[in-house]
Amino acid sequence: MRLLVTGGSGFLGEYVLTEAARRGHETVALARSAAAVVTVTRRGAQSLIGDLDDPARLLAVFGTADCEALVNLASLGFGHAPAIVAAARAAAIDRAVFVSTTAVQTTPPAHSKRIRLDAGGQIRDSGLKWTILRPTIIYGAPGDRNLSRLLALLPRLPVPPVPGSGRHLQQPVHVADVADAVLNAVERPAAAGHCYDVAGPEPFSFTELLRSCAPEARQPDPAGPGAAGPSRRRRAATRYSAAAGRGQGLRHQRRHPRSRLRNARIQRVASLPGERRNTLFNSYEGLMEG
Repeated sequence: MRLLVTGGSGFLGEYVLTEAARRGHETVALARSAAAVVTVTRRGAQSLIGDLDDPARLLAVFGTADCEALVNLASLGFGHAPAIVAAARAAAIDRAVFVSTTAVQTTPPAHSKRIRLDAGGQIRDSGLKWTILRPTIIYGAPGDRNLSRLLALLPRLPVPPVPGSGRHLQQPVHVADVADAVLNAVERPAAAGHCYDVAGPEPFSFTELLRSCAPEARQPDPAGPGAAGPSRRRRAATRYSAAAGRGQGLRHQRRHPRSRLRNARIQRVASLPGERRNTLFNSYEGLMEG
């Protein structure tokens, strides 16, 4: 399949483009700068100069891509959804997968939450064969905006921070699993017209998260005293980040057993309020199977 990818030069984009090539797909990646051209080309995609901030030109750019499906990894929090949808329709690209975030469903108002919610409505009303994926906290390699930030912070503090009671549940998902989910959704027609929350295998508390990270960063356990020197902690944190990128650390467990995928019921993603929701790992039969 020939895929038009936005956001291909970003963190998730690296994994999606690499996995798409492994599966035999052709990829055309939108790039708005010379640096982005170099990045997406290195990741195996054909570059296509274009800017989501220029809706008029975007119509022509999408039209030259000659692609069968759109994979939108670019943030939906900047108001680009109408331009992306219009350009896809003008280019006769009727299959589209959009990556959003579960932050639009949490109780505290996330930054740009209203813009993202509006984007979801625009996508649903677009007439495209759309799928929306909403990952939880994405981790897995140095450079992610979640665990990497925590690991960089820990070596600088004598005692790890524990917001509130430390019992708030997290359910991080590995970046490679999100890339799998994106491409599986593109490849499966039955995924069209659905929103899926993409979560890791199990929830755990923030205290458990710190306990997983602290030994690698040589921090004291959140429940007890003791600490090592900052340089040692910094080296250990770097090793942990690299290990996470190889699928180690933080209870990684990338793949679910197939039997669990086939037989599991719909479950609510940990810490998300409201109605029961689809989760790619445990509601759509076989969607996460390679």
